Amino acid sequence: MKRKNAKKYSQLIKVAVMALLWLIVLGIIGFLAAFAYFAPQIPDPQTIITRRVNEGTKILDRKGETVLFNVHGDERRTIIPFDQMPENLKEAAIAAEDGNFYAHQGLDIKGVVRAIFVNIKDRGLSQGGSTITQQLVKNSLLGRQKTFSRKFKETILALQIERRFEKDQILWMYLNQVSFGSNIFGAEEASQGYFGKLAKNLTLNESAILASLIKAPSFYSPYGSHKEEMLERKNLILDRMLESGLVSEAEFNQAKNEETKLASPFNGGILAPHFVMMIREYLVEKYGEDLIQNGGLKVYTTLNWEMQQKAEEIIQKYADRNEQNFRAGNAALVTLDPRTGEILALVGSRNYFDIEKDGNFNVVTAFRQPGSAFKPIVYSMALDKGLTDKTILFDAKTEFNPFCPPEGNQEKDQYELECYHPQNSDEKFRGPVTLRQALGSSLNIPSVKILYLAGVNESIERANDLGINFLGDSNNFGLSLVLGGGDVRPLDLVSAYGVFANDGIYNQSSFILKVEDAEGKIIEEFDLDPQRKVAEQTARTINDILSDNSARGLLFGLNSLLNISDRPVAVKTGTTQKFRDAWTIGYTPSIVTGVWVGNNDNTEMTAEGGGISAGAPIWREFILEILKDESVEEFQKPDPVFIDKIMLNGSYVDENGETHTILHYLDKADPRGPVPSNPSNDPQYNNWEWAVKNYQ
Repeated sequence: MKRKNAKKYSQLIKVAVMALLWLIVLGIIGFLAAFAYFAPQIPDPQTIITRRVNEGTKILDRKGETVLFNVHGDERRTIIPFDQMPENLKEAAIAAEDGNFYAHQGLDIKGVVRAIFVNIKDRGLSQGGSTITQQLVKNSLLGRQKTFSRKFKETILALQIERRFEKDQILWMYLNQVSFGSNIFGAEEASQGYFGKLAKNLTLNESAILASLIKAPSFYSPYGSHKEEMLERKNLILDRMLESGLVSEAEFNQAKNEETKLASPFNGGILAPHFVMMIREYLVEKYGEDLIQNGGLKVYTTLNWEMQQKAEEIIQKYADRNEQNFRAGNAALVTLDPRTGEILALVGSRNYFDIEKDGNFNVVTAFRQPGSAFKPIVYSMALDKGLTDKTILFDAKTEFNPFCPPEGNQEKDQYELECYHPQNSDEKFRGPVTLRQALGSSLNIPSVKILYLAGVNESIERANDLGINFLGDSNNFGLSLVLGGGDVRPLDLVSAYGVFANDGIYNQSSFILKVEDAEGKIIEEFDLDPQRKVAEQTARTINDILSDNSARGLLFGLNSLLNISDRPVAVKTGTTQKFRDAWTIGYTPSIVTGVWVGNNDNTEMTAEGGGISAGAPIWREFILEILKDESVEEFQKPDPVFIDKIMLNGSYVDENGETHTILHYLDKADPRGPVPSNPSNDPQYNNWEWAVKNYQ
């Protein structure tokens, strides 16, 4: 039996060996056949020094007449000798892209496997499966299509180049030809473009930054919105250099902690730069860096170039004034069409190319506190729950922590939690006011009461429905939310106002109309997807209040900058605590524009730098300029509402002639339902009632 089994196993081994030999033979035959087939199509590797020029992506305005940016454009390239490239840059590029460069013969099989583990270990930093030699072939001799034939040619050429050229020559060609973003190619242009110095003078820190760009120049651009990711990648490259013994501990620490001083970005014909960088990042994320750099795409954006020019001009004009008058170093503006969500103009900072003042930072897509500009969202929720614009609330000093005394003279309760008794911006109290007056004049105390009645969670859900995402955990928000306690993106907030302008219909903000490939085929096109998010009656009531100049009169007077006398325009301001952010957002049925003023580092403006003084002049001049040749558009009026219930319809004195808080007459869970039999069960009742009884 043992002899039979041994014989059986021997036969199986012979069969396996023969099968393996046949596979090897067939593989060699297949390789030779493929080589014979593709050989006539393979370029001469001796031409490697002449880089193949591909057609870049053009980003256009909505008419297709103005080129906002040619992603490839005229290449900026300066060839420098190998000895003028700093050793740090050579080593950083190898550490980032091909750690086994000097050991392999053009292909690095181990590197492909190792890259998988490196990705996991280093949280995304990969040496990649393609060697520097393969990347050089791809950049210089072949197209970038991801096909078997191109990959096969790349493999053959990489092997041939390794035989014809020395390693230092290959690295020299690579560093003179690789893209560092936009139309910058090669180490010399990258050094001058990003740091304003010759490549031979680069520090270790700067060399690591340039090496970090190679993988994805748009994403990791130090001028874009992923600067933190770029710095993280740079530090990981430095870590690898330290582990490999390429730098000392002292050099490593110095480079990691060195302050990076960037040169002003090259304005190579770029228009509407903050907007264009948003487009570019989106395109790279969706289609990849290779296609954007070389694919010949045409991108028709939503941008109105004439409107954009006005926005930039006005932002610059008032930003200079605000810096002098209010210590406000920056300003931003975004305007869109609420009927489609299309962004028509966007200025992310006063001057994109002023790097010393963080001009490349796009405030429109950053998180900032909205102040009172958030109030209409909360009020819309309260209207949905049954309140009306005639509902009466008391603007009186009120303590909102039920465990603190109603006088509002204590800082913490018995549980060491903060007491909460906010003030109005002018520190005045006005007694009974309507919901219309409270929103129109942006009164803080009635607004906190409105949030309580509307519900914090419900108001957060309403904000989310309107496209607003908060920074941090929204579960931690309290009654200060209505006064702008949650950080939001200006673009999201302006888009939310567009829902009111559009009678409650939400259109997600968009910046691309269509994308065409090199042959003119449409590969992406804007698709309108309107969704009902706010009841029509509610949206029209918000519009009616915000365009009611008399409703603003309590705080702003009748002749403020918010009053556009010849046409109805809805508008709301906002100012955050310690005057860190100033807002003005206003709209007609066909255009909504938001302006933000402040400092990127969150430092305080002067006490005079609020939304009405710092933001409103910018908004007013822009909106007047845009609407001057447009016909007057009227907001649809809301249907008249009459609720025969005290306080919901303008009364606040009961049949006995007594004055009570609104909580005396309604249950916040069902405002139009029966009068609560025991209103003091509401935890806010006692403090609100005390405020009403003691108002003077």
